[in-house]
Amino acid sequence: MSMTWNGASPPPSPSYGPMSAVRILFRGTAVLVTIAAGLMFFLPLRLIEQLIFGPMRPYTSWVTQSVCRLSLFWFGIKSYRSGNPMIHYGASVANHSSWLDIFVLNASDRIIFVSKSEVSNWPGIGFLARVTGTLFIARNPRAAKLQALLLKDRLLLGQRLLFFPEGTSTDGQLVLPFKTSLFASLLESQNENNLYVQPISIIYHSAQGQNIRTYGWWGDMNFGGHLLKILALQQHGSVEVVYHPPLSVAKFSDRKTLARATETKVRSGHTIRCKG
Repeated sequence: MSMTWNGASPPPSPSYGPMSAVRILFRGTAVLVTIAAGLMFFLPLRLIEQLIFGPMRPYTSWVTQSVCRLSLFWFGIKSYRSGNPMIHYGASVANHSSWLDIFVLNASDRIIFVSKSEVSNWPGIGFLARVTGTLFIARNPRAAKLQALLLKDRLLLGQRLLFFPEGTSTDGQLVLPFKTSLFASLLESQNENNLYVQPISIIYHSAQGQNIRTYGWWGDMNFGGHLLKILALQQHGSVEVVYHPPLSVAKFSDRKTLARATETKVRSGHTIRCKG
């Protein structure tokens, strides 16, 4: 059964003129150079960091954050933050609208993503995800126990993980019901550490006159085509990242109530600002 959301028709495909091609070339080159330069610092630093700190990433996470902030600048998307990332041990959860979420969330905070295992094989993106420490999860019930242990190990190391409980991306205009499976690891780890979960709402605002679903990436939309569209836009909108107060895992008796509580927070922040 596919977990892909197909609840809305994609915006019409844009037509590219000469200036669109110029913008694609300029912005695309700038982003590629930024990522390449970041990797030149990141890879040797990670080797040293791994020898001293093992799986912890006290320094390379700053490189990742800087690269993502600069990449958003080259894309032309303004990013705003409300609230503050938590300082507690635990995980963060957010709604998922686009591949751009990775840049947006990394630019806002130093985190480790939890992603579906298929992403590790995506050209380019898979490599970047692996080197930045992404934890890959297979959508296979038989592997659930092993994956719970992997999540638990990362949490007990003090890494702040971030995952998208919707299980798929949308057009950015709604928040889907949260799947509860990954919340179980938080409850299991709570006995050994005082953990929190921070809900995060991500809201994209298209530029005036543009389709409200401009930044959404869902269904069978092609990544390359969507990337070109983002690079070609004459005018960009913005994205807002809302950090809600963290919730203590100890106050919840099971994964379903914890998932519902975080979903309610994410949806409330998204709805208010999406319609505002």
